[in-house]
Amino acid sequence: MPTWVRAAPDISPDPTNINMNLSSPQIDALAERLDDAMRQRRPLEPLTSTHPGIDIDDAYQISLRWLHRREAAGERVIGKKIGVTSKAVQDMLDVHQPDFGFLTDRMELADGASASLSALGLIQPRAEGEIAFMLDKDLQGPGVTHQDVLDATAWVAPCFEIVDSRIRDWQIRIQDTVADNASCGVFVVGTQRTDPAALDLAGVTMRMQRNGQPAGSGRGDAVQGHPAEAVAWLANTLGARGIPFRAGEIILSGSLAPLVPAQAGDRFTMEIDGLGGCSISFAD
Repeated sequence: MPTWVRAAPDISPDPTNINMNLSSPQIDALAERLDDAMRQRRPLEPLTSTHPGIDIDDAYQISLRWLHRREAAGERVIGKKIGVTSKAVQDMLDVHQPDFGFLTDRMELADGASASLSALGLIQPRAEGEIAFMLDKDLQGPGVTHQDVLDATAWVAPCFEIVDSRIRDWQIRIQDTVADNASCGVFVVGTQRTDPAALDLAGVTMRMQRNGQPAGSGRGDAVQGHPAEAVAWLANTLGARGIPFRAGEIILSGSLAPLVPAQAGDRFTMEIDGLGGCSISFAD
């Protein structure tokens, strides 16, 4: 596991920025349903079908309530993630704007780990390769720029995020995935640490393999032109809701290529130019 000391983040939203359509009891109930879906590995019908009035603010509040349940069960927030940043992933999921979520310590696996799908509560996992940013300075939007992100980053590293939807058959709209903590499952960060100023992150290429066969590739500029632009977007989006980035947090910047379904028996490996690689295997 990483040895970087991570600060306890502030995740309390600014209540003046929240305008919900759903009632507080409805939001609590949906957070509980998502938590149960993960723990029982039983997907839900889309929230946008069962609650047609749900909007982004509702979805964000559901995500926060679910996060608070997980914290009460002993999990600790160690970072944040942005998803659905590349056109390839947006087209694949038919979701045409980024989403965002929180990372906890129980989502993080060691590089090279063999992971049990059932023990992790994964239902319909998919692998994506991306670049992770480790912050050594606080950031809070609005007004965070690409350069601000690079200046606040201690190192970057290759990362597998294993996304997973608690929504049946990945039939998601943006409200569904935001409520579902940006469809986050688990993640693995490679062991090589690279100064972000040492190379052009927009120009690097990722190559991913599944069971020794090519499973996708993509460049750093697939995510909003540059991974740091995606991280800046997230800092500004969360900043508008009163939530900062903290030194010691890890930020996942989004997939560089289409998502690849994962099942028991699969082994995924990945390399990114100049950044090294990482791997993960799956068992039942």
